[in-house]
Amino acid sequence: MRQPNSTPTRRLTAIDGAMALIVLLLIVQMWLLSATLDAYLAGHTEVVLPGALISGACFLGCGALYLFVVRLETA
Repeated sequence: MRQPNSTPTRRLTAIDGAMALIVLLLIVQMWLLSATLDAYLAGHTEVVLPGALISGACFLGCGALYLFVVRLETA
């Protein structure tokens, strides 16, 4: 007996995994924003630059995962 083509199932699994990672990165980014803002308002100005850099890395990660999902859907 032949196995049915599982390519659509693999694509959906990859898309679900990428979406879960995007959600996780966005939650971390929101937490980082609130923690950085709280520390800045408390007078700790040295946390602003690292917070902005890590937030930018989260943004780029979400963008890369988004492009991955778009490419999977068009393939």
